[in-house]
Amino acid sequence: MLAGIFEPGNNGRPAPESLYGAVKARGWLRRRGGLVAARCTVERIMRANGWRGNTRQARNTRTTVADPGAERFPDLVKRHFRAEAPGRLLVADFTYVPLAGGGFAYVAFVIDACAGTIRGWECSVSKTTAFIQRAIRQAAARLARLGHPVTGGAIHHSDAGSQYTSVRLAETLMLAGLAGSIGTVGDAYDNALAETTIGLYKSECVRDGSPFRDGPLAALAQIEKITSSWVHWYNNDRLMHRTGLRPPAEADQRYWAGQA
Repeated sequence: MLAGIFEPGNNGRPAPESLYGAVKARGWLRRRGGLVAARCTVERIMRANGWRGNTRQARNTRTTVADPGAERFPDLVKRHFRAEAPGRLLVADFTYVPLAGGGFAYVAFVIDACAGTIRGWECSVSKTTAFIQRAIRQAAARLARLGHPVTGGAIHHSDAGSQYTSVRLAETLMLAGLAGSIGTVGDAYDNALAETTIGLYKSECVRDGSPFRDGPLAALAQIEKITSSWVHWYNNDRLMHRTGLRPPAEADQRYWAGQA
């Protein structure tokens, strides 16, 4: 069964699960085929066939630049990126994607800290506050459609980039019912969950050879297409260590079902 995810399919690309290492490949076998195999067995099979999981690259380029004159929200999170329930803590950041013809596209994410579910995302060719706002509104609307709207005390956390300290963004948070929070120290650990998710996006979705790509990324529409596919897989199928090798959406539903 492992060959089914690691070997190229009819479209010439392997399945997204080809990104898995031995631990998640073993979990995938157990969930999809009911097969129980020792980790060392899975490692041996992968090694014999030259199959390797994805390796994340370090994120070196900063896309957000702080505005020293802007007022900041207090740090309500203090690097504690865990939430007891979905919709209680949303973390946000954005990244860049080089375009084949030159220039960049930018992709913003809003991530739920409970199970790591991506609640909102937006692509743009300019890193203005407006596309950050759209991602936040999308996240709030998606929770509402699921029947679990944002309630009092919910937090939106980000770094101190100028897009996240603007007056317009503060208004968007207020209308969505979210309390703003910004890291105080100013390094990657202040927004570690968002940084980690963006690292996965860069290494799993947009890199050369990604199972989501079918050629050069020359236009914003192509970025939107592969980002949509990756987010759907990430939320509904990707096994996560933080949820006991369950997809984020499944972990959310288990929580809500338990509450009901």
